[in-house]
Amino acid sequence: MNTAQQVAIVTGSSRGIGAAVAQRLAADGYAVIVNYAGNAAEAAKVVAAIEAQGGRAAAVQADVADSAAVTRLFDEAIAHFGRVDVLVNNAGIMPATLPHLADTDDATFDRLFAVNVKGTFNTLREAAQRLAQGGRIVNFSTSVIGIALPGYAIYGATKAAVETMTNILAKELRGKGITVNAVAPGPTATDLFLNGKSDEQVERLAKLNPLERLGQPEDIANAVAFLAQAGTWVNGQTLRANGGMV
Repeated sequence: MNTAQQVAIVTGSSRGIGAAVAQRLAADGYAVIVNYAGNAAEAAKVVAAIEAQGGRAAAVQADVADSAAVTRLFDEAIAHFGRVDVLVNNAGIMPATLPHLADTDDATFDRLFAVNVKGTFNTLREAAQRLAQGGRIVNFSTSVIGIALPGYAIYGATKAAVETMTNILAKELRGKGITVNAVAPGPTATDLFLNGKSDEQVERLAKLNPLERLGQPEDIANAVAFLAQAGTWVNGQTLRANGGMV
């Protein structure tokens, strides 16, 4: 086992932004744990793509909303590669339909908070104890917090909680050399974003930023890679990666 190579866990990385992040970090020299909740076949494709480029990766199933599963995720990462240096908290959900707050049912509210907030809390708690000295944590927020679009009240609230945990955990990890930051994407061309939206809605959202396009998963992966490697003096911050939308 090569325990000198740094190791990254990327949650929810079987598809979309998470898959792009996993492949970018692998290209940058990390061994990568490709975490997935249920789609083993897609996770295997990401691992195969990384290995085809000469990288090292392993797929590990874990629902981040389950604290015991998160403990096992870290156990398996260490069993595979000997250490954990980077945690990227990409796993999250957004409903295909986005009702106004008054029309949101209990089940939607509870599921959003279970995955987006409790899931992030679970992995942060584990990382605070398990990351190597000088490690990096990159959480995921959303630029919706800044633009405050109707229909995104509950989703945005979950990500506001993530930003708060990001800032405070950075201070609580004093002395460990671990930075804790968040990336807040704007509209990005992934299945999670496109699901349930008409062509007209997508076009309108793409035009919100002065670059007049949707972000691509690789755009967000570049921001994560910066915080994982070059952002050594950036700590407790949220980086909005949205083309200037807000």
